[in-house]
Amino acid sequence: MTDGLAGLDDRRRGWVESAWRHVTPGRLRELVGGLVDVPSPTGDEGPLAAHIAATLDAAGCPARVQPLDDRQANAWARLDGDGTGPDLMLYAPIDTLTVGEEGEDVPWIGSELRPDMRPRAVVDGDLVVGLGASNPKGHAACVMMAAEAIARAGIPLTGDLIAAFGAGGMPTNARPSGARRNTGQGAGCSFLLEQGVWADYAVIAKPGWTVSWDEVGLVWFEVTVRGTHTYVGSRHRLPYGNAIARAGLVAQRLEEWFAEYAERHTEGTVAPQGIVASIRGGWPRMAAVTPAACVLRVDLRIGPGTSPMAAKREFMAALDAIRAGTPGLDVDAEMILAIPGTASDPDGWVCRSAVAAWEAFEGRPHEVIRGNSGATDANILRNRGVPTVRIGMPKITEAPREIDFPFGMNAVDVREMERLTRLLVRTAIDTVTRTRDEVAAHAASAEGARV
Repeated sequence: MTDGLAGLDDRRRGWVESAWRHVTPGRLRELVGGLVDVPSPTGDEGPLAAHIAATLDAAGCPARVQPLDDRQANAWARLDGDGTGPDLMLYAPIDTLTVGEEGEDVPWIGSELRPDMRPRAVVDGDLVVGLGASNPKGHAACVMMAAEAIARAGIPLTGDLIAAFGAGGMPTNARPSGARRNTGQGAGCSFLLEQGVWADYAVIAKPGWTVSWDEVGLVWFEVTVRGTHTYVGSRHRLPYGNAIARAGLVAQRLEEWFAEYAERHTEGTVAPQGIVASIRGGWPRMAAVTPAACVLRVDLRIGPGTSPMAAKREFMAALDAIRAGTPGLDVDAEMILAIPGTASDPDGWVCRSAVAAWEAFEGRPHEVIRGNSGATDANILRNRGVPTVRIGMPKITEAPREIDFPFGMNAVDVREMERLTRLLVRTAIDTVTRTRDEVAAHAASAEGARV
């Protein structure tokens, strides 16, 4: 049986064990339950940020709220080192993908809101269920627990340990009630860095029991398909070209092209995917007429080796091919959002430390999970120059109901939370108890081994 301590010297073993004593299932249930019970849809994370800061403050982690506006806010805490070591940021976003209210979620999420889709935590044995209980709030609770445990253990730190919780981490623009358009897509993480909350390295807690050092970015396109505005009573008498029917054809052709695109761009650990995500066209109040245009919205993921402009040109070429194969089709597109994919050095310090921790827990060589197409705020951190790795929990495999996409987001196993928290504690202590010279020496040795 592995103890999760392999590879550490005696002094750091003692520090890690001391911090682990403060990591308990009961406290993890309390933390994640508290997060789930405070609604935090993208754009309205202010109350949850205040809750996180107050909780960390009470646990001996000096924390503060960082408002972006009157509704949206980050939270962060800092444990000070003596200034000789590197600073490490443990990071998690805090906004939920859906809102938890019928008025915004139904019917797009389903015919009704299930209990797991509401911001109310329910404990069922080792499971905690409620909106965002796993992603992102279970992961945020692990970051809180790791910082709290290290603070309570009184470990002498050389570098600062920052626990940061970002608003706007979900892949969304502003909701209908939002005053600012840029409330998602990493807005909180970007603001955090702009305002000086920076570190030498970062670990982001997001789903997946593996250490990831690269991930996809994304580009969004608005595809406009044109037709003829006419009346149902005149369909047989006047020129007729239904933009909605033509948009359906374009959507089908794009769905076929996405599969080819993903195959061409699969590399490293990523397999970038694409989808047609929404359609807008016509007057719901007036079914008797056709619109002159129908608009599709597309999310196309891009690997670290593909720039947004390269992706744009490839997508436009795909539309050209669809147009050429459909005489009379009038379609064009505009790129409306772009976040590059990123990668950190797999031989860099933070990756090597996290991988060593993973291997100590598993008792075997690190297993890379490939075929990933999910994007996170790790892209924001890496694009700003902070070497970052991602580590998280696996999706649950046992539950009292079918595990679909929403339930996988909304149910977390406390046993997995405890394992992830212990890994975060070990990785943090392995980093912020060293001098910068030590870490630089490790990096130099890795570079030498590559040469």
